[in-house]
Amino acid sequence: MADRTTIPWQARCLLRAARAGTLATATDGQPFASLITPASAPDLSLLLLLSGISRHTRHLRAEPRCSVLVTGEQPGPNPQTTPRLTITGLAEPEPDPALKARWLALHPYATHYADLPDFTLWRIRPTAAIFVGGFASATSLKTADLLPNPAHAAAISAAEAAILAHCNTDHADALALLGATQGVAGPWRMVAADLDGCDLALDEHVVRIAWSAPVADAGGVRSELVRLVREAREK
Repeated sequence: MADRTTIPWQARCLLRAARAGTLATATDGQPFASLITPASAPDLSLLLLLSGISRHTRHLRAEPRCSVLVTGEQPGPNPQTTPRLTITGLAEPEPDPALKARWLALHPYATHYADLPDFTLWRIRPTAAIFVGGFASATSLKTADLLPNPAHAAAISAAEAAILAHCNTDHADALALLGATQGVAGPWRMVAADLDGCDLALDEHVVRIAWSAPVADAGGVRSELVRLVREAREK
């Protein structure tokens, strides 16, 4: 089992990287599960773009309590060894256009329908979580254990636009190198950054790159990118 002090970090990295998951809602006491495509806000809230005619959206309007399951890569033939995280929380519509833009940056294929009147951005604020790092390795996490430092998250969120502009304009070659380490060569661009890592996009292909540890400010982001590029060049 992983050292307990590292488990919240592992859980956050798993959640930040998730591009698909399972949403569990309820209606009249009957549970209902559906596929969703999440993105994470800087504060680790989950962002979902939901159709108003979907059953799960109707359920959330009547009962905002819900849960989301995301999984990592299965390391072997036994599915029980797959790392996974279950978040419980409260869902509400989210009107912030910046957060909708963030969701679209991580799901660019959705651009052609995201602005249809039927679609609304929702936000799930975590209230608790259970992280399973592998077979027989489950840890309950309180919100305070899981969520990032709010001051550090806010600092990087405020600097994010400048970080993206600088990296995409002045360091396109470095981003292409980092993207190539994910198995695809091309003109990668940074589309999101937070205290836990960054997201690179090439057309509709988006990859998550985690830092070695959470950072506190834009300087920490720069240090992590320098480290990642150095390691990529040494390979």
